[in-house]
Amino acid sequence: MQELEKAILDKGTVLPGNILKVNSFLNHQVDPALMYQVGKEFADYFKEFGITKIITVETSGIAPAVMTGLVMNLPVVFAKKNKSLTVQDNVYAAEVYSYTKQTTNQIYIEKQFLNSTDKVLIIDDFLANGEATKGLINICNQVKASVSGIGIVIEKSFQPGADWLKEHGYQVKSLARIKSLANNKVEFKD
Repeated sequence: MQELEKAILDKGTVLPGNILKVNSFLNHQVDPALMYQVGKEFADYFKEFGITKIITVETSGIAPAVMTGLVMNLPVVFAKKNKSLTVQDNVYAAEVYSYTKQTTNQIYIEKQFLNSTDKVLIIDDFLANGEATKGLINICNQVKASVSGIGIVIEKSFQPGADWLKEHGYQVKSLARIKSLANNKVEFKD
């Protein structure tokens, strides 16, 4: 997606450890027009997949997931990382390791928002090692919901997440695929 690649080149910053910082349009401040275009791309690609629900992990996956839900006219559920006082134990949960934060979190979705008849589209901001996506797949497996597709805004193709998902039979659509972040330069994969 050209608009997304341009935003990455113009506004992204490569940090040590193969980290791409895109907080000016996706991870801290959100560019709504760009996220709407992202949502349209995902909606167009997954329109024939029979999706009934979109899920993501808070926080950075929410903007692209909501825009996709808006275009597809579907509900969006986001897995939370911290339980509030209003949440009981009636949840599906999974452990997720964050490479950029160097922490493990338990994510959860309340049982009332996901069921075995759902055909799920997982949306996430980044795909590197695939830990967040694997956590959401784990939750879908617990409830026996079908994972019909996975939409990724930015894929780090040089890390194993995308290959693992494809090897396990998941349909993955990544809008910007990064081949390398060497020498503080973003190089896209064709």
